[in-house]
Order: sequence, then C-alpha cells, then structure tokens
Amino acid sequence: GNTMTKPAKIVYTAHASATGGRDGQASSDDGLLNVKLSTPKEMGGAGGGVNPEQLFAAGYSACFLGAMKFVSGLEKVSLPADTKIEGAVGIGPFGAGETPEGFNIAVELKISVPGMDKAAVQALVEKTHKVCPYSNATRGNIDVTLTVV
Repeated sequence: GNTMTKPAKIVYTAHASATGGRDGQASSDDGLLNVKLSTPKEMGGAGGGVNPEQLFAAGYSACFLGAMKFVSGLEKVSLPADTKIEGAVGIGPFGAGETPEGFNIAVELKISVPGMDKAAVQALVEKTHKVCPYSNATRGNIDVTLTVV
C-alpha cells in the first residue's frame, strides 16, 4: 500500500457489526453503540431509525473536532469548550445511464468556534484537514466542504 496513507502502527481498533442492512441493527462489540437502523423516508424507507449517513456525519464531526484539538494543542491555542461541528452527509447515485453505476456521498462540516477570529479558525481548519483520519481517508474520493460559521 501507499506508505503516505497507511498508519505506521495501529493504536486502536474499533469493532462494530451490522445486520439487516439499512433496516436492521448496528452495534459495537462493547455494547456502547447499539442502534436500530432504518432507511430514511427520502430514500423510500419508513424512517424512524438511524442510518449510515447519520453515523458517518457524527463520526466525521467527532473525529475532525478531535483532530482540531490535537492541532490547536500543538500550536498552544486553546479551543473553547463550546466549539461545535455540524456534519451533513448527502447520498446519491452517480453514472449517466438509466441504472446507477453506484452511489457516493458528499460531506459538509460546519465549524463553529465561538470567540475565535474567523481567519484563525480557517487556518486551523486547513491544518486539521491534513491531519484528520476521516479527511485523509476520503480525500480525492468524495466532495468535502469545510465551512467556518
């Protein structure tokens, strides 16, 4: 594999499983995550449950915020406790034909750092985007928009 993208060592491995597809159940091996899955109404489902896009939005938001804390720590900048990231994950088909060739997602992260200069936040966000594992995993494959609000 590419040495630029492969971790030098794995320090933690998460274990989770899903059954029943978009209308099933997803859980982590420690039982702390345990959610009923449901296809959203917009995709022809019943709604009323969690979906993979919500899980991705929550995961990327939490991961990016963790990476922001890491980067700000290196720069001796303290992030306020009310720093918030809102993730939006859209899903849709791609391909020109009648039948989609596949599906992909598009992500927007709205980053709010109350009381910090917007230009400083923007600079921090750009550095974080190089460090965050979700950013590195998705770079070049999906559209990621980072908006400082």
